[in-house]
Amino acid sequence: MRTIKHPISAPQSSAQFELTSYRYGAPGSGKKVYIQAALHADEVPGMLVAQFLRKQLEALDAAGKVKGEIILVPAANPIGLSQAIHGAPFGRFDLTTGVNFNRAYKHVAGELKTTLAGKLGPDADANVRTIREHALASVAAWQPKSDGEAHKKLLLEMAIDADIVLDLHCDNEAVLHIYAGTPLAEGIAPLARLMGAHAVLLALAAGGEPFDEACSRLWWDLQEHFGDAYPIPPACLSTTVELRGEMDVSYELAQKDADALVRFLAQAGVLDAEVGELPAPLCAATPLEGVEPILAPHAGVLVYKREMGERLKAGDAVADVIDPVGGAASTVCCSVDGVLFARTAHRHVLRGWNIGKIAGAEAFRSGDLLSQ
Repeated sequence: MRTIKHPISAPQSSAQFELTSYRYGAPGSGKKVYIQAALHADEVPGMLVAQFLRKQLEALDAAGKVKGEIILVPAANPIGLSQAIHGAPFGRFDLTTGVNFNRAYKHVAGELKTTLAGKLGPDADANVRTIREHALASVAAWQPKSDGEAHKKLLLEMAIDADIVLDLHCDNEAVLHIYAGTPLAEGIAPLARLMGAHAVLLALAAGGEPFDEACSRLWWDLQEHFGDAYPIPPACLSTTVELRGEMDVSYELAQKDADALVRFLAQAGVLDAEVGELPAPLCAATPLEGVEPILAPHAGVLVYKREMGERLKAGDAVADVIDPVGGAASTVCCSVDGVLFARTAHRHVLRGWNIGKIAGAEAFRSGDLLSQ
């Protein structure tokens, strides 16, 4: 195991930030895996999972059982971890720029459509190697204009040429769920089963250029551009894993999740470890375009009538919003069949707040599909 310290801040910055990565196995000896936790720095569960994962990877590495290269970044956002407002952690947005830490990553496909012209052929493996070289060069050429962009460039430099990218997040209150690109549905299925995902949400482009898509979407964008004469597989299995809710931080859950990640990497051939029988899936994959956001019709006290993980029918009541002065209650219902997989932890809400997310099977939305 090797530990690497990565400076983020430019010499002219008013604060100094440093990121730490842990490296297991050997570059070029097999698949490359990149795992990071808490890109949104106020989403804590992944940081604890990473501590359990570190211990297991160190033991497997010492025993010679890492059959590739694994990079683990257990606290992926030192900038966000330094931010607080009136005593409350605030790690979703960069306070300097207002930009979401998981948006605005460089999507290199546009540039590669030009630089790869005449350099691809009928050999898919050769094409993958060439594309990775050009993707790394494109990221290296990115000229950051802020510490936030320097941070994003650093993360992308470590991940964009990986075979597997696991970005560990959490929601406000939620059951475990997963986001991934539509072409990755088959590859992501074992992870969903091992992690116990209640929703697997797929999209070709979710909008906003999040980190996981910066690593994966270039592959199917380039395949569409160059056509079938130049085979380009979806060579990066990149996904965002939402580890339940912000308050779901316990040794038991962290150990369970780390064990599942180790089993997934063993199933993928990266670790020489026991896989065991895969659990039965808890859900079928559904389109991200099929997620219904449930919005509060007015301000008031929020009382949920259904639990997370429940399967609802169109028209089912999700919650009541009660006027705290007059006492009138509005019942909020879903309009699609699906799973209630996430909701807000706040119990007084304002008009228009997102108070729930239903994973429906039929696509009906378009545009930017992720909450900000």
